[in-house]
Amino acid sequence: MLRTRTSRAALSMACAALLLTTSACGSDEPEEAPATQVRLYGTDGNMLNSYPAELKDRADLVNGMKGTTPLTPLPESFKERLLALNPKLVDFLYSAEAYDAVVISALAAQVAGTTEPREIAKQIVGVTTGGQRCEKVATCLQLARAGEDIEYRGVALSRAGFTDKGEPAAASYGTMHFDNQKIDDSKTEFVGAGDESGASVKTPPPGRKVRGKAKDAPLVLGGLLPKTGDLALAYPQLAAGATLAVNEVNAAGGVLGEPVKWVEGDDGTNPATAKATVAAHVSRGVHVIIGAGASGISRAVLPDVVAAGRILFSPSNTDAGLSSVEDQGLYFRTAPPDSLQGRALADVMLRDGPRKIAILARGDSYGEGLQQNVRAELEKAGIGSDRVKLLTYPPPADPKTPVDFAGAAQEIKSFAPEALLLIGFGETAPAITALADAGLQIKR
Repeated sequence: MLRTRTSRAALSMACAALLLTTSACGSDEPEEAPATQVRLYGTDGNMLNSYPAELKDRADLVNGMKGTTPLTPLPESFKERLLALNPKLVDFLYSAEAYDAVVISALAAQVAGTTEPREIAKQIVGVTTGGQRCEKVATCLQLARAGEDIEYRGVALSRAGFTDKGEPAAASYGTMHFDNQKIDDSKTEFVGAGDESGASVKTPPPGRKVRGKAKDAPLVLGGLLPKTGDLALAYPQLAAGATLAVNEVNAAGGVLGEPVKWVEGDDGTNPATAKATVAAHVSRGVHVIIGAGASGISRAVLPDVVAAGRILFSPSNTDAGLSSVEDQGLYFRTAPPDSLQGRALADVMLRDGPRKIAILARGDSYGEGLQQNVRAELEKAGIGSDRVKLLTYPPPADPKTPVDFAGAAQEIKSFAPEALLLIGFGETAPAITALADAGLQIKR
């Protein structure tokens, strides 16, 4: 026992001496520094209850993930009406925007007194500004049929009307949290963005008051929504919102004396699929195309829509660059631009005090545009470029072939951020598993 004590004392003295020249004692291997924990953040493309399923048996990795999305507190009565159409709905994101896009299109056609798309387009901004305020579809249509100037306030378009560019002047965002593999509604916070004073003050040209049935009725709307592809997880709620609006417009007497017709159409989250759908809609006499789901898809098809003299009205495009796109006055959206969401996202991340941030974005106008908007907001807050790493990935050409995020995961690991923002759709799920496989500790 005495010899054991002496040996331990000697060993302790030897270790003390070795610490002056080495990093460890009792082993030839250096001690590893504690691994940095990274907190995950998301955006409107992946902050959905349907998103964890994309990770299959590793869905628990999303627990603790935070993010923002354009979101207005939805009336329970609206949710109930949607669930009556589709009892399987688990998300409501952009359902209100889809509903309002259809209703605004119907009101504009009634005020215009015709289904001619360019005449309808001249009234779209006007039916959201400067007239007698109305919220219920039946009331608004009754006023429009009587030739009254109206100011529609809907489910999503609740704070302000459209700007001259045909998009909301102000919006509401929700800060959302994943817990137990789903969005915890009790933690959702709402914050306003934008300026109500930015709404248009221009007076639209006078429409035509139509008594009875118009010669060019009925109004035909066509869907250009992501039934398939990377954004397919958002399709059920988008489709439900649009269908509910068509049903309620027709229950209130329709437009120009006839029920509105709805023609389904898939954008596939793919330019080729979307272009084919647009061509089919044009051949079938569709006047207003509701979509596309993704900003990049709208950019791809907009020239075709404009050339055909039709309206493209998206409930979910957020690319800020679309505010200035050349559209001949035929492009509109009920979703707010990402210049507003960038501020909300930066605020959510900065509340947690990260010193280093990585942003992995889908390589299209939506992903790269939002990435730059967030980066600009972080810079305003004093987060220098040396503390932010920007990465992009190419959108998958085939939804059945997952994106390989292994290389990006290693880059992120080497950078050792405390926060990682994922900007994309369902295809970003493998990025989370790649990060975990690379050895990053995901904070939950």
